[in-house]
Amino acid sequence: MTHETDTLAETILFAAPDRPRYQVGQIVSHKLFGYRGVIVDVHRNYQGTEEWYERVAKSKPPKDQPWYEVLVHDSSRTTYVAERNLDIDISGMPIEHPMIRMFFNEFHKGRYRVGGLVN
Repeated sequence: MTHETDTLAETILFAAPDRPRYQVGQIVSHKLFGYRGVIVDVHRNYQGTEEWYERVAKSKPPKDQPWYEVLVHDSSRTTYVAERNLDIDISGMPIEHPMIRMFFNEFHKGRYRVGGLVN
């Protein structure tokens, strides 16, 4: 059963234990590095290379749990983050990123709504 939610707290409450906790459009913060960002893709498990994991994922988060592609606030960077390193951002503030309009066309109630390229 799928639930349409309006708040970030409701989204987390409806997450099943075997499913990713966060969704595309949600704003998150990184627990270790403190940056904010918006999720643009969700993977049920790690999808990168072994070389990248060994070089970049210093805390060695589990590969069999969800990973997320995130646009980093006030930057042109994107990042790939394990679920255990993310928290929901409760600031309610939008993300500033040059690619934001490629993924989303609306910011509403503290999250982005998915859409195509907006002119």
